[in-house]
Amino acid sequence: MMKLEEIRKGIQPIDRQWLDRASEKTAQLVMPKRALGRLHEISERLCAIQRTLQPSIRRKAVLVMAGDHGVVNAGVSAYPQEVTGAMVQTFLAGGAGINAICRQVDAEVFVVDMGIKAELSGLDLPGSDHLVTRKIAPGTADFTRGPAMSLQEAEQSILFGFEEASKLYQDGVDILGTGDMGIGNTTPSAAIGAVITGVGLDKMVGRGTGVDDEGLTRKRKAVSRGIEVNKPAVENGLEVLAKVGGFEIGGIAGCVLAAAFHRRPVVIDGFISTAGSLIAHALCPAVVDYMFAGHCSEESGHRYMLDYLNLDPLLDLGMRLGEGTGGALSMSIIEGAVRIFREVLTFEEAGVADKE
Repeated sequence: MMKLEEIRKGIQPIDRQWLDRASEKTAQLVMPKRALGRLHEISERLCAIQRTLQPSIRRKAVLVMAGDHGVVNAGVSAYPQEVTGAMVQTFLAGGAGINAICRQVDAEVFVVDMGIKAELSGLDLPGSDHLVTRKIAPGTADFTRGPAMSLQEAEQSILFGFEEASKLYQDGVDILGTGDMGIGNTTPSAAIGAVITGVGLDKMVGRGTGVDDEGLTRKRKAVSRGIEVNKPAVENGLEVLAKVGGFEIGGIAGCVLAAAFHRRPVVIDGFISTAGSLIAHALCPAVVDYMFAGHCSEESGHRYMLDYLNLDPLLDLGMRLGEGTGGALSMSIIEGAVRIFREVLTFEEAGVADKE
């Protein structure tokens, strides 16, 4: 297993010369200048990530990280914790929202048990070949009473995520989407967002799975208490993760680091995935060059997280399911941008007089 410091040293920003070369190609396409708006920006950044003028995203996958959370004991979720394990089984059986969308965009779904309470390994489950067990513990501790995990466990969660994403990239996946499952995980995500961005809890903490007004008050108090008790250092991403995070959030951070390390694109999903991306960014700011924000979640704090990372979402459809659904859906837009760049003729090839 690589060490975190080795991974960080192996990540470099994208080469801006490739952006310039791709922009020159875009200017030659048989259409008014940059007539397809952000699709050009997407394709040009893919060229820079892959260091080619023939960008490709033939094989797509979504890696759903799953974990349970001790802070659920503070009454922060509208659903019981047992739902986490049940939903993981639904992902494997192909019956969840992420499965339907991934079938639409022709992407595979893989699930990693980073630390759920349920024990699924060894069971004869439908789709179990797409389940990876990297269980660190059966859920985190309640961060309103102390750290969610140890620093060692936090680093382990990141490295496990890095390894699983790296395997997929090395196996030929061209673009990876991040997904999540974990009842209560909008609470640690909000805590991470508040600590790193500095945005107030009234804006950062939302209703998650749909808690009522009393539940929202409990949730904000839990986040406030967790930050007060643990006092995570904003400049130390690993400490923030350990004190108020979650195992699956660390796994997502590892996925983002893997994308940048292997120079491949990663599409982050909603609120929880962006919390993981904040951790990755705190560890290595260059990772943002390799990230596409799939969508803007309905969860109130997500926009502030994206603004902090200077990322514009590709979609804004009022989605708040998680699982990787928004990121997966946006892959069709990214694929469309690639097709435009590769398949549209230039003015010269089409025999059309250039502008003016």
